[in-house]
Amino acid sequence: MKLNFLRSKLAQKYIFFEMLPSFLMGAFLFLFIILMFQSFRLTEYVIVHGASMEMIAKIMGYLAVSFLPVILPMSLLFSVLLTYGRLSSDSEIVALKALGLNIYHLTSPAIILGVLVAILSAQTSYYLAPWGNRKMEVLIHKLGQTKPGASIKEGVFSEGFFDMVVYANKVDSKNNILKKIFIYDERNVSSPLTIIAEEGKIFQESTLVGQKAFLRLYTGNIHRTQNDLYTKVDFGTFDINLYDPVTQTEKRKTPLSYTLPEIKEAFKEKEKLKPKFLKMLEIEYHRRTALAITCIVFAILGVGLGTTTNKRSGKSSGFVLSIAVVVGFWIIYATMESLAKSEKLPVFLAVWLANFVFLFFGVWKVFKARN
Repeated sequence: MKLNFLRSKLAQKYIFFEMLPSFLMGAFLFLFIILMFQSFRLTEYVIVHGASMEMIAKIMGYLAVSFLPVILPMSLLFSVLLTYGRLSSDSEIVALKALGLNIYHLTSPAIILGVLVAILSAQTSYYLAPWGNRKMEVLIHKLGQTKPGASIKEGVFSEGFFDMVVYANKVDSKNNILKKIFIYDERNVSSPLTIIAEEGKIFQESTLVGQKAFLRLYTGNIHRTQNDLYTKVDFGTFDINLYDPVTQTEKRKTPLSYTLPEIKEAFKEKEKLKPKFLKMLEIEYHRRTALAITCIVFAILGVGLGTTTNKRSGKSSGFVLSIAVVVGFWIIYATMESLAKSEKLPVFLAVWLANFVFLFFGVWKVFKARN
């Protein structure tokens, strides 16, 4: 009995430390892939905004921090699949079972690592990732002030233009001229404006305290709805202040930049928040805990898949299989989140459903691998 216990502990220690190098390798690999996908966006900052390499390096650093809660479960899945796939392909699983160990003994190292990574993921989701995302928001906001019109794309509704939604049929970025403009301005929540204009131009002026910018609109009308009253005003010219160094306030936080305590504090004053913003905060609240639990789900699933799938190609198929699982997971999650945003599903069910589905599948695969 004591010998079996010793064998079990030695085997579990061996498997656990086998997973650590591949976990770190997976983290760097997935981080590299994600940053590569962001390269086009970063190139735009250099070409359009004239960002320095130092600023690009800061943005990449903040991006890496903000993506950590997503990278950690992906890296864990990669590590478990690679390790257990190799053990299976080298017949080490069979040898360990012959020594009296069962699949549940062999699963425990992955679950232990999953719990440790889940704790790390929770901390990054609650505090570190929001900090990184906020730093990136502020940096990009300052960068956008150098060329305000760069964020407006021709024929596209641009939501990130100084907290307004802007659409223009034609955009002349070189001269900051817009044609056939539609603007939805809800910076004043109690009295949002809908503005339509034939043409507009962005002006930048230097003042004693810094740069000032405004959008001058020509030949259009303003539509305002307030307390069930509708008002229409025609204008020849109309100026919209974009930013002023004297009155400029810090860019408002997005839900991604809220820490867990800040989300809980916001819920106490939810009547002051717009329903859409409140819904996003609710999704964020559940998403961060769900992502941490995903680490444990992926640990169980990785053991099940690694010991029963592609036994002869375990060394080479771990990465491909982990990508397939991650893509499937995020397709389900994205679909459910869109249903939550449209209020077709409760937020809790929508955010947690992917975890429930993959946990059930993982437990079934582990149970299947017990023989």
